[in-house]
Amino acid sequence: MKYEWKKQAKEYYMPKSKVELITIPNFKFFMIKGKGNPNNERFSEEIGVLYSLSYAVKMMPKSGIVPEGYFDYTVFPLEGIWDISEEGRGKNNLDKNELIYTIMIRQPDFVTEEIAMKALEIVKRKKPHPLLERIIFDSIEDGVCVQILHNGSYDDEPKSFEKMEEFCDLNNLERVSKVHREIYISDVRRVEPSKLKTILRYKVNYIDKY
Repeated sequence: MKYEWKKQAKEYYMPKSKVELITIPNFKFFMIKGKGNPNNERFSEEIGVLYSLSYAVKMMPKSGIVPEGYFDYTVFPLEGIWDISEEGRGKNNLDKNELIYTIMIRQPDFVTEEIAMKALEIVKRKKPHPLLERIIFDSIEDGVCVQILHNGSYDDEPKSFEKMEEFCDLNNLERVSKVHREIYISDVRRVEPSKLKTILRYKVNYIDKY
């Protein structure tokens, strides 16, 4: 049976539009780090490279390479970890040119370092791009987090972050850092801003009251 993250991993990718506490296990990713406005062309190219690698893994059996433990699956959605530079923090309004990010696409558990390097080799041969030299393959375990499904424009995300902060206050939780993760359930190229679905998530600790 084909693995579909929208069905088999709802807790991680299809949460409700209310804040919830969740523990995120260790996942493997292809990643690329950058800085600047996500509306620029370079950001789109970085996304394209990540998808090229992800589909190279998925399609390996068609080229005669079957990784151990391989199963058919839907490619996972794009994710991003977002921060802002010190200079950006000092400004009254958000300057998107000061954003610092790591964008990524999760890979199935069967993807080893060897398989990841094989995918990189395939893409370098078929769709060469200078950005491939900046690709990272690694694991991330976010642990205890607070998350919410944000419906609507990215510019309206502060409303959802307010709900997350209220939840933390009520449940003796504190945010670990200003860094947060976004998971893009909708394709921004095909969906109008008011109908976008984005998971907002950040790490938290329990506050010791004693």
